[in-house]
Amino acid sequence: MSASTVAPPAPVGVLAPVSRPSGTVRVRERVIDKVVREAAAVAIGVPRDDVNVEVVEWGGGLAVRIAAKLPVPDLETAEPGEAIMPIVDRVRALQTGLAADVERLTGREVRRVSFTVTGAIIPERKRVR
Repeated sequence: MSASTVAPPAPVGVLAPVSRPSGTVRVRERVIDKVVREAAAVAIGVPRDDVNVEVVEWGGGLAVRIAAKLPVPDLETAEPGEAIMPIVDRVRALQTGLAADVERLTGREVRRVSFTVTGAIIPERKRVR
């Protein structure tokens, strides 16, 4: 065996600093629109094509306008005494959740979320024969 020395292995969990290449990253407005549209559709529970979205820069962040129909639970199948959240409370919860989701997905601060309810989606009743 030879008398050469071997460097000890790097400790587990220690990573070498990552060098980033110089340059810029540009994200087109239509990409942000599509991300916001998909996030809104998932949060509301409707198909992506049923959501209209407008995203603009506002106050150093993003302002988001959403227009969509809101699903309404069937009142006849609801249990007696079951709490059904009022529409205004549902929309406020959607605004808060969407702002957080869009910030996480885009890396941009969301300053405002405006939501317009354009109608209701009522589930079809199944007929029993």
